[in-house]
Amino acid sequence: MSSSDRRTFLVSGLSAAGLSLAGCGFRPAYGPGGTAEGLRGRIAVDAPDSIDDFTLVEQLETRLGRASAPRWRLSYRVATESEGLGVTAEQDTTRYNITGRAAFQLRDIDSGSVVQSGEVDSFTAYSATGSTVATRTAERDAYRRLMVILADEMVTRLLAGSGAWAK
Repeated sequence: MSSSDRRTFLVSGLSAAGLSLAGCGFRPAYGPGGTAEGLRGRIAVDAPDSIDDFTLVEQLETRLGRASAPRWRLSYRVATESEGLGVTAEQDTTRYNITGRAAFQLRDIDSGSVVQSGEVDSFTAYSATGSTVATRTAERDAYRRLMVILADEMVTRLLAGSGAWAK
């Protein structure tokens, strides 16, 4: 198969895939008529109290947009736990798992009623085999990754449920 034949096949295959998704009722969440079309910049997130909260809020605002005319307020509570996993014969811990959980509530600002709530959780890990500086950097990075994962999961849940309350 020549390279132009492969390109034609690929383009026609992608077009067919797009048509099949459109045929089953698929619409992009932020696209015209999508469930999240009117959410961008409409959800105010509570101010952060810690570096982890700051990272979580930063990712939420990246995904949802910073609220300019908020209709809803998102509050959250984050809890993390670190657990040593790899232990050497000298009893030095070489690997840590960090688990995190974020409970959230989305309230209508005008009525104060909760329109959606839930809890998301995930984990990440880091190695503690390098120097003190390298280990500390790896730990900070792991916590940052965890907060991004939790924020992304919260946004996914909000988008999935927005058809019921974002009218």
